[in-house]
Amino acid sequence: MLARSLFRAASGASKTPSMAAAAANFGAMQTTNFSDAPTMHGTTILCVRKNGKVCLIGDGQVSLGHTVVKPNAKKVRRIGENIVAGFAGSTADAFTLMERLEAKLDEYPGQLTRSCVELAKAWRTEKYLRNLEAILIVSDAKQSYTLTGNGDVLEPVDGIIGIGSGGTYALAAARALIDQPDLDAETIARKSMKIAADICVYTNGNVVVEMLEEEGKKLEAESEQKE
Repeated sequence: MLARSLFRAASGASKTPSMAAAAANFGAMQTTNFSDAPTMHGTTILCVRKNGKVCLIGDGQVSLGHTVVKPNAKKVRRIGENIVAGFAGSTADAFTLMERLEAKLDEYPGQLTRSCVELAKAWRTEKYLRNLEAILIVSDAKQSYTLTGNGDVLEPVDGIIGIGSGGTYALAAARALIDQPDLDAETIARKSMKIAADICVYTNGNVVVEMLEEEGKKLEAESEQKE
């Protein structure tokens, strides 16, 4: 009799799931429904610094799942006259972050490092910014940084940065070419992007290029041309 009562209790419990179990099942259903949804992804952004010149280059492909939805997007832009920035990740999120960066640069004029640190700090701590999904490269004529949502502000030791799905390929190619004396920063960047585009299916050959040059180097080059 006792065994039969226990069996009935167990059967009743199995037929009537608890609220916690129901919530877990609903969450699993939501995950199943949306985890396979296609997302925007894939790009290559490369920054090369050599002999006082900086070249920031980005491809134009935007992919949705396995489909190319835009071949000529502009992922590299100039902020003011002396700073360039490029992004990988969500376009809307990246533009939001760039607007915040511009505000920080207005707050700390001429202080790129401090502006990047303040942006990274806000990106990590503010609830609204914390959910933004993008990675930024920010550079002026003297310094280049990678900014992430983890609060990272990373400066490369060799002056080369690559981000995005093809960033590793472009970075490796640029490092292999950087010691060639007859190649300037722009040539290295373009050759490296072509290699990345040949390997990464989410990167194409429609590139946008922004250049910066140290003022002292520029004046020196102009004086050599006059001679």
